[in-house]
Amino acid sequence: MASTLLDGKIVVAGAGISGIGTARLLQSLDAQFELVDASAAALERAEGIPTALIGSDTLDGVALVVTSPGWRPDSPLLVEAQQRGIPVIGDVELAYRLDRDGAFGQPRTWMVVTGTNGKTTTTAMLAAMMQAGGFEAQAVGNIGVSIAEALLGERVDVLVAELSSFQLHWAPTLVPDVGVLLNLADDHIDWHGSFEAYAQAKAKVLAAPVHIAGIEDPAVAELADDRTIGFRLEAPQANELGVRDGMLVSRAFGDSNLVLAQTEGIQPPGPAGIADALAAAAAARSQGVSAEAIASALEGFQVAGHRGQTVENEGGVLAVDNSKATNPHAADAALAGFESIIWIAGGQLKGASVEELVRTHAHRIKAAALLGVDREEIASVLREYAPDAEIMCTASTDPDKAMGEVVGFALSRYEQSDAIVLAPAAASLDMYTSMAQRGDLFAYYIQALTKSAR
Repeated sequence: MASTLLDGKIVVAGAGISGIGTARLLQSLDAQFELVDASAAALERAEGIPTALIGSDTLDGVALVVTSPGWRPDSPLLVEAQQRGIPVIGDVELAYRLDRDGAFGQPRTWMVVTGTNGKTTTTAMLAAMMQAGGFEAQAVGNIGVSIAEALLGERVDVLVAELSSFQLHWAPTLVPDVGVLLNLADDHIDWHGSFEAYAQAKAKVLAAPVHIAGIEDPAVAELADDRTIGFRLEAPQANELGVRDGMLVSRAFGDSNLVLAQTEGIQPPGPAGIADALAAAAAARSQGVSAEAIASALEGFQVAGHRGQTVENEGGVLAVDNSKATNPHAADAALAGFESIIWIAGGQLKGASVEELVRTHAHRIKAAALLGVDREEIASVLREYAPDAEIMCTASTDPDKAMGEVVGFALSRYEQSDAIVLAPAAASLDMYTSMAQRGDLFAYYIQALTKSAR
């Protein structure tokens, strides 16, 4: 079926992964389009695609602009488009509307997961549950396969999409079949302008006919209504999923205290992993997936890298890589699962406060090894609210040396009842190329130093 979206010339803004994927999607439909960017080097990667550098005539004769999600609303090209009355949408909105219009056959079921933290784990869990329940399902979005790639690839009937606040901002008509809002905390405020605008972008998923929310989060609870299926870490109330006697239990979708799976063994360990499993299980149950399939999916589930992985080592040390905990909210969830912690933290706080984080976990922080540009700020808060914790700071700006020093300190203080937890509460780019490099080096030094100590 033809879509009216393709009736005029389209400009695809941004020649990154998203933009090139969108261009190939439009190319497959014989649409008239041009991929534009301010960087000639970026455009060189778009082989076989019509491209142009952004100029004064870029928007002449254009009917639609499809922007890459990271482009802010105040980007000059997008501002000009809006001034000219040219609609601006994102890549997800384009894919959604084309799919709904039947451009790729029978429209798919869209299950969208968002929140400040836990999106990737929940999305992967949900895709595994849907597959275990007999659905042709694929995890897409920010989890590795773009929605455009999924629409162009071998057909699946269910898209389980991890979406960011940026993607949701640029998706004005997106109403998924199932929406999941995990949690909300200050993040990307510089992009959205306010926490309220950020929260409203995330809350778009709650327009879904079936929507699921982490109602123990006050900011999320404010957005819920009487149709919301909630999940909590305590015993569930009516129309909720929760935990009772070490089991995931459903009181939603007509279930009467239906036992879904045991909490023991869920990856990642701790409250954050259990919350993610509850959210995924709620979404799966909404589509009729059985308790047996949910339990089977969780039993075989392996967490994605740097999101609570236990680092295997020859010393028998409990070391947990949560390098993805790049803000205090994520670090809070990462620390909550352990009783005695040697905490490795630091990096770029980007203005975020760690005071509440440290006050909450002071009783379980035995020691802290800090690195990165904002290490002294974290140390100061620790001295005030966790005065019994031993603190070590490295001033090294060499990524290898700094990680080796903090891991060495952590191992020197480690006892059998402890956990060494990398949960930086901060971004990585002051020293590392990515949070993945930071986590990889943590794992390397845990393994290397425990081996050499034998």
